[in-house]
Amino acid sequence: MAERTKADRQAAAKKGAATRQRKAAEKSRADAKRSAKSTGETAISAAKSLGEVVRQAGKAVASRVGAVRKGR
Repeated sequence: MAERTKADRQAAAKKGAATRQRKAAEKSRADAKRSAKSTGETAISAAKSLGEVVRQAGKAVASRVGAVRKGR
């Protein structure tokens, strides 16, 4: 087997470091994408819940107004 020179070892180390850095960046991007998706889903859920609360409040107000009109 051929002996590896210092230059060969340095080149391999640089390549390994670049690969690790690239993989870390890809993981970071994937994590950010997952986080953004989760945040969006949470916002949609909150908006739906708020809509339901407003709908229920509207029904309650309508019931009270109807009761007042009937003299209850």
